[in-house]
Amino acid sequence: MLPGIKLFDLTGRVAIVTGGSKGLGLAMAAGLASAGADLALVSRHGDEAIAAAEQLATAFGRRAIGIRADVASEPDTVAMADRVLAEFGRIDVLVNSAGINRRGAIDRLTTDDFREVMRVNVEGTWLATRAVVPHMKERKAGRIINLSSALGMVGLADRTPYCTSKGAVVQMTRALAIELAPFNITANAILPGPFLTEMNLSVKDDPQFIQFIVGATALGRWGELQEIQGSAIYLASDASSYTTGTMLAVDGGWTAR
Repeated sequence: MLPGIKLFDLTGRVAIVTGGSKGLGLAMAAGLASAGADLALVSRHGDEAIAAAEQLATAFGRRAIGIRADVASEPDTVAMADRVLAEFGRIDVLVNSAGINRRGAIDRLTTDDFREVMRVNVEGTWLATRAVVPHMKERKAGRIINLSSALGMVGLADRTPYCTSKGAVVQMTRALAIELAPFNITANAILPGPFLTEMNLSVKDDPQFIQFIVGATALGRWGELQEIQGSAIYLASDASSYTTGTMLAVDGGWTAR
């Protein structure tokens, strides 16, 4: 048995982080690098992924590459997995962090708005996972970490596409946990609450948003980006070897109310 803090050591592990060039994805990637992991950061914007990878490589002394890929494209996700295997020879961790949001009343949103959120948040998570699972099955080891949301567990007005997609990620995670357990592959989800990411900048000063979202947290504040890192390190490491199919809320106590 590995003692204490060594359970969290990721030295020698390789992690793919989709949506890894900014926001929560970049914060989680930095956390994994700080624990010793080598990284592949994936974004639809290849220049941003490469710049973020160079930043983390310099900061933590780990190998890191940037990959341009649209997670909602099957060829892109297959190429993503192939590139990581060619560069590193293994894939230990997949963090499905790529996601988008569309806000608005249901009768003001378009069908395309709804479909685009589902395409990226749900289909993208499924495709990226499918791309890495054959390798993980062959090695009989792996960690799948999906980014759902507190809004995957509770509802909020004017968020039908996002709430629907993140609820789907919750159920996908549970199904994957059962399906992949015989191969020693765990699947868990992190459920962030109100973090001040680029996705939320447009509503950060909205009094209603502050009252009903940030004000509803037990801690009464926005989450800071580094506060997502501990959950990612835990779920990627040997410390979580008996944890699968779980939804880990990092929400300042919002869903506790």
